[in-house]
Amino acid sequence: MDEKGKEQFAEIKRLSSEAGNFTVSLHFDRRLYKQDIAGSIAHARMLSKQEIISPEEGKKIIKGLKDIQCEIENDEFPWNSELEDIHMNIENRLREKIGSVAGKLHTARSRNDQVGLDLRMYIKEAVGICLSKIRNLQVALVEQADQNQTLIMPGYTHLQKAQPVLYSHHMMAYFEMFDRDVERFEQVYRRVDVMPLGSGALAGSPYPVDREYVASQLGFASITNNSMDAISDRDFVLDYLSAASICVMHISRLAEELILWTTDEFGVVRLSDIFTTGSSMMPQKRNPDFAEIARAKTGRIYGNLMGLLTVMKALPMTYNRDLQEDKESFFDTHDTIVTVLDVFARMIDGMEPDGTRMRASSEDGMLLATDIADYLVRKAIPFREAYSIVSRLSEYAYERSKRFDQLSIDEFTRFSDTFEQDVFEITVESSVAERNVYGGTSPGRVRDAITDAKRKLDLDV
Repeated sequence: MDEKGKEQFAEIKRLSSEAGNFTVSLHFDRRLYKQDIAGSIAHARMLSKQEIISPEEGKKIIKGLKDIQCEIENDEFPWNSELEDIHMNIENRLREKIGSVAGKLHTARSRNDQVGLDLRMYIKEAVGICLSKIRNLQVALVEQADQNQTLIMPGYTHLQKAQPVLYSHHMMAYFEMFDRDVERFEQVYRRVDVMPLGSGALAGSPYPVDREYVASQLGFASITNNSMDAISDRDFVLDYLSAASICVMHISRLAEELILWTTDEFGVVRLSDIFTTGSSMMPQKRNPDFAEIARAKTGRIYGNLMGLLTVMKALPMTYNRDLQEDKESFFDTHDTIVTVLDVFARMIDGMEPDGTRMRASSEDGMLLATDIADYLVRKAIPFREAYSIVSRLSEYAYERSKRFDQLSIDEFTRFSDTFEQDVFEITVESSVAERNVYGGTSPGRVRDAITDAKRKLDLDV
């Protein structure tokens, strides 16, 4: 071979090596080893039950698989990246341990339905973990509300002070957000709880397999209806990523408020020192870094959802190697959302509200304007007219740097002779007490909401 030929051969060898690494998924899909082994054991039992393999062969395969799981968990398994993925690594090791009978395990099965099974099993466990973490955060929010039921703070619209609300009502608003996340993850579980094994490469199996038996062995509620759909379906991964994206959006909203509330300008809550950090230059700083990092991780989780949606958007039936890209984004999202939920449960649990600052902030401004308009409505003035009167009154008070309770009755009556001395009975306490509708911020309604939430969380009422 001349020099040019040698160079070309070397280049081909190099590209071949790179292409091999390019297709390897072992570095991330080895996390599926428990699911892969459990699925293989159930499949072997079914093959034996259906007399597709002998009972002795089935027992030998199952023992070998259990031994392999012990090797993996004891960090004794000889991983081989040349075998590309977790499935081939386990199958090859089984052959080394029990001989050629290992080859019978793959009867009536394809890697296509095998990987779908493994991933569904993993996501079922992942959903359970997420539900537990969300519930922990909800407990922290309910306890925060319960311990601070009477604190009054400003409620905001457009990030402008609007009306007084109870701090506990604000905390319970986030409880409701995360309760919807619980519902979404429960829906994810119902949709992922469908067993695909038996779909083969795409067309089903020519063997007398018992799919219902395998599903019962693995704890699945049902089996897939169409082999082609089962092989190409990744909706259940997208369901998880979507639920996680909405959940982390709620976390990011909470993070944003905590970041604002801990500034000197607001100063209405204090976070535990373990969830803040100092500055490398300014010794007085207590930065809410944990909340900020969680807010940033929202974009990361969104990106994983959009990435897989883009992978899936034009895939023809049935299996395509593109589907290998489903796992890294899922694993990253799962790891991220679980960590963020853990951090926030602990951060909310240790958060200290400043009731004095909250009360002062509630009284500073025009938060009672709507209550004064409602006062006029109760005296038979149409709401739109009352609105106009109080709008002018508010401008008058603002120009003189006064609160409503600092105006005299003569100043009130300049805008309407309907005002009487009882207008001064309007306070932040009366304002929240008036909102005594179901879902409102009155103390009684919030107390009932906390009680209901405790029952839902199995907490002492």
